[in-house]
Amino acid sequence: MQNLSRRGVLTLGAALGLASVTDPSKAWAWSSAGSIAGTDTITDPWKVWDDATDPLVASMLQNGQIPAVNTAFESWVKNGDPLPAGVPAGLTTYLQQYNRLPSWADQTKLNRAAQFNKRMSLYLFLLYGLGSGIMSTVIPREARNVYWSEGGAVMKSRAAKTFTYGYDLSALDAFQPGGHFITTSNKTRLTHAAVRHLLPQSSHWRAVTDDTDFIPISNGDILITFHSLGTFVFGKLKSWGIRISAAEEDAFLHMWQVALHLLGVRDDFIPATWAAAKAQSNYALTPLLAPTPEGIDLAGILLNLTSEIDLGVTRGFQREFARYLLGDKVGDWLKLPRDYASRTVIEVGWPAYVAFREGLSPIIPTTFSLFDRFIRGLAMLFLNNGTSPTYTPITIPTGNRAGT
Repeated sequence: MQNLSRRGVLTLGAALGLASVTDPSKAWAWSSAGSIAGTDTITDPWKVWDDATDPLVASMLQNGQIPAVNTAFESWVKNGDPLPAGVPAGLTTYLQQYNRLPSWADQTKLNRAAQFNKRMSLYLFLLYGLGSGIMSTVIPREARNVYWSEGGAVMKSRAAKTFTYGYDLSALDAFQPGGHFITTSNKTRLTHAAVRHLLPQSSHWRAVTDDTDFIPISNGDILITFHSLGTFVFGKLKSWGIRISAAEEDAFLHMWQVALHLLGVRDDFIPATWAAAKAQSNYALTPLLAPTPEGIDLAGILLNLTSEIDLGVTRGFQREFARYLLGDKVGDWLKLPRDYASRTVIEVGWPAYVAFREGLSPIIPTTFSLFDRFIRGLAMLFLNNGTSPTYTPITIPTGNRAGT
């Protein structure tokens, strides 16, 4: 992590509920013995991209076929939908191979994860939206990739597509024929491949990226996103004292394991246990967090999006809650204004709210309605995909940020 002492990094790791942080100057040392592949090798995930997808999408971009593909994808929404007609033969062959669950997917665990998501829904929407969403802006490569890609200039639409991915993953039928997540994952994987082809053509991105290979969205970058979502959220739920059975813990992890596989992450990088995930996050998340001009700008845009709806709280309260979730170091990086009165309410009221909701305390806190309206408002923003209750299509980009 740039410009931080060892002590500062450890403090940030604790604030995020992650494992203790290793020295970020050391090379990747996470062994795949802790992966679902169970091998005992060490491979740098930042040197692995998506050989199955990248050449195909590069060819479609060069041949001008992406607009027609996006049109064909409009009717391809549910997992059980037939593959779209009118797309290049190579794409059809690709989808025949990858538009399915991996052989090791456990439907019983996925069903249990769906029920867990339903039980935890309000917490998940809060943590994914105000926690993980804002954390993404202090992941330097992710912030720069988003900012300089096509969606960076239209963040409301870009956020809606991100909400679509999260909503489809959290839905009760996410992995069933009537759900959307397998299809959404394939569209996202193809989009990643397009960004890998397009962003290196941007002189603006090349001028600021620290990616010496000049190829964005490696397996390592996708792992970062997983840890900013799944590992972070799981850690927060545990730290709040929410009762989670061993079977639910396993199911929630399995859901993310399947999600990573569908995005093209190799099985030897996918953690087999939460302990392995926390150990991997030492390399793939916490040491790499840092502010960037792009991230500061994106954070302001995202926080303003949530301010567009009535959450029953002030902007100061909302930004202070982001600080509460991510730590004041992140809040300072993003230049979030302080609201000390709101912080006192949050630090006293939130634990009491959680305890009452979870049946751990018979005393209803005086701030119950305040917190309840706040998180339900965030949930509705999430459920509405940031714009409307209609499905927000994920489209493959054909260029970079407008004007660059």
